[in-house]
Amino acid sequence: MLEITSLYASFLALLFLALSARVIVYRRGNKISMGDNGDNSLLKRMRAQGNFAEYAPFGLLLLALVELSDAPNIAVHLLGLMLLSGRLLHAWGFSASPPVMNGRVLGMVLTLTMILLSALGLLLHSVF
Repeated sequence: MLEITSLYASFLALLFLALSARVIVYRRGNKISMGDNGDNSLLKRMRAQGNFAEYAPFGLLLLALVELSDAPNIAVHLLGLMLLSGRLLHAWGFSASPPVMNGRVLGMVLTLTMILLSALGLLLHSVF
């Protein structure tokens, strides 16, 4: 079983549920069933959730492949922490009013660095 990936997948799933709940509660409270109706607050919530949905699954896939390639546990944990903290920081920075650009930027840097390191590690492991 992918125990380390399962740990980070669980935390990321909870974060995704929280981001989804923010959208759902706002929609219900403002009676907006489709689109964003030009509501910037809803749009911001939707994009925070959407950005998470765009990056987290790919990061988790790479994390699982790294764990399956018998990488050292510490490396898998470091990559998982990068992904989780990156997604947390980005969601916080994006969702804050006003947005916290440093949180967004650092979140994306951590997320993209995790993806890059995972991809390079898997590539090197496959070639050599």
